Amino acid sequence: MGRNRQLTHRVFGFTEELKTGIIESVTMPTTNQYTAKEIQVLEGLEPVRKRPGMYIGSTDSRGLHECLREIIDNSVDESFAGVAKKIWVRISEDGSATVRDNGRGIPVDKHATGKSALEITMTKLHAGGKFGGGAYKVSGGLHGVGASVVNALSKYFRVVVLRNGKAYYQEYEKGNPKKEVAAASGGMLEKWFPPEWGIKLGANQTGTITTFLPDPTVFKESNFEDTKVKILLRDRAYLVPKLFFNFYDQRSDDESNYYFEGGITSLVAHTNRGKVSLTNVIYLHREDGYIDCDVALAYTDSLTENVKGFVNGINTTDGGTHLTGFRMALTRSVTDYAKKLKGDDKSINGNGLTGEDLKEGLTAVVYVKMPSESLQFESQTKAKLNNPEVLGFVSSLVKEGLDTYFEEHPSDARAIVEKVLLAAKARLAARAAKDAVLRKGALDGATLPGKLADCQSRDATVSELYIVEGDSAGGSAKQGRDRRFQAILPLGGKILNTERAHLEKIIKFEEIKDLIVALGAGIGESINYDKVRYHRIIIMTDADVDGEHIKTLLLTFFYRHMPSIIEKGYLYIALPPLYRVQSGKDITYVYTDEELSDTLKIANGKKTVIQRYKGLGEMNPEQLWSTTMDPTTRILKQVKIEIADDADKLFSILMGEDVQPRKRFIQTHAKTATLDV
Repeated sequence: MGRNRQLTHRVFGFTEELKTGIIESVTMPTTNQYTAKEIQVLEGLEPVRKRPGMYIGSTDSRGLHECLREIIDNSVDESFAGVAKKIWVRISEDGSATVRDNGRGIPVDKHATGKSALEITMTKLHAGGKFGGGAYKVSGGLHGVGASVVNALSKYFRVVVLRNGKAYYQEYEKGNPKKEVAAASGGMLEKWFPPEWGIKLGANQTGTITTFLPDPTVFKESNFEDTKVKILLRDRAYLVPKLFFNFYDQRSDDESNYYFEGGITSLVAHTNRGKVSLTNVIYLHREDGYIDCDVALAYTDSLTENVKGFVNGINTTDGGTHLTGFRMALTRSVTDYAKKLKGDDKSINGNGLTGEDLKEGLTAVVYVKMPSESLQFESQTKAKLNNPEVLGFVSSLVKEGLDTYFEEHPSDARAIVEKVLLAAKARLAARAAKDAVLRKGALDGATLPGKLADCQSRDATVSELYIVEGDSAGGSAKQGRDRRFQAILPLGGKILNTERAHLEKIIKFEEIKDLIVALGAGIGESINYDKVRYHRIIIMTDADVDGEHIKTLLLTFFYRHMPSIIEKGYLYIALPPLYRVQSGKDITYVYTDEELSDTLKIANGKKTVIQRYKGLGEMNPEQLWSTTMDPTTRILKQVKIEIADDADKLFSILMGEDVQPRKRFIQTHAKTATLDV
């Protein structure tokens, strides 16, 4: 068992390899000459393979699933066109993905260039039917590069088109056609596709079937994760009512189906499952022939928000003008009604309600559809919408729609106002408490907690903070550390459960206050992540139940109150050894029971002494350094938010006030639980 194993979790993605990013080198001419010879022209799909990140965002797991999304969204576009009613997605044992729809099928007749329209679509950038030619009014594809980019980044790529009772196909390798578009035989179809799909020549079938195998020389991670694929399909099933999705993972023999008729109203209700609803789901819609917008929102008793934006079926994870317009209008509408209802409240008249006040308990979906040729995204990954006209359209819809809804549903309006005013009062109380606890200005040595053993470096990019359970382990860590770049902050025990705690209570809790001051970024509305003093924040707890509880409490604090610490990749979990195994003069540290078994087999009958570490304090400073703190030998798990909805739900279950969901979760997962994930 080596140290290069991968550790994963369904909600948090843990990776022990510390990735610092890819730095691409630029080679300049070695002479002073700069002529036409130095100008390179990249033909066809060469630019994609040279700089894949420009087209899919990254070459990690996110970029891999972006490729699948591009192909799926091409099929969803056929549904937008009023044709496709069903989409099949299949992951094969060899790691390839197949996406089928029953749309019109890509044209295969000759293009003006003399080649088949299918080949042009799959091998040329900015070629397709989404540039205002009439084939698609609404589509998720903007630049016409989706399928061709996936083709370029695939070791193997095949497209089968069903039209006019016939099947046509073309195969590619790294974007290059193996031969011209040809007719497929019945035997080929039987070999390529499962019998339950019922694909036969002569049948009245139409559609496109795309199969691709990601190129492992491009992608650092080339295995599709079934959970991510399911979330992708589920979201699209909500966004496109009455579109049926079938997903089958051949690797695990797992099959799922998704079909919803309620649209985004059902999506909001699904997101809020397990929470106490304060309002009904509010649905707003407007269309002017150019922009079509649906908005659904509701409030729960949660302290967190969950707001999603979509454009033509694409999840705009980085927001954009549609979400900006929504937030502006929501704040104005709720503020106006609050003044009517409680005009004398100091939270309204003193400092005014803020967008932060309206976030607590808010679940919303803003879905915009508009002509694909008019879309303006920040990049090919379509993570942020930039169309300025959308802001005013959404803002007007939400303001007028909510004003009317509040007048017609006063109980829901009152519930929202009460929730928002409570959040505003908590914000004001937190500000007062923070001002009393945290000194203004830059944090220096005099203001840092006394228990913090700070590092010598003032460069945050190389500095590390170990959050250590217990004074005993903290003492060993302080003695064993490299004080040049490693700081130690011991915790006296279990910290406050911050899942449902407001900031004024959090700041008054001594252990958390010390952590906030040590990090240097502040907290609440004035938080500034640029001031974080350590870019590697490492949770180091005992390998027992109490240690796991403390770890969970710390994860809850960071996830709920400093989420960008996780998003920026600053948060890690140390993995101390569970055993010290001595065979003669040989000493081995092992980290799992499986490794212990392998180590004992290697000992092969030698006299062996096994020491089980129940706590960090059982290791002396030298042992703690060599096993858990030395950057050349330690194992760290980086904390990532892989699936935000599932993470939010899991924290609500494990750390919330409702006992029954937590009890059911424990009973369900008790047999598969491990001490360290």
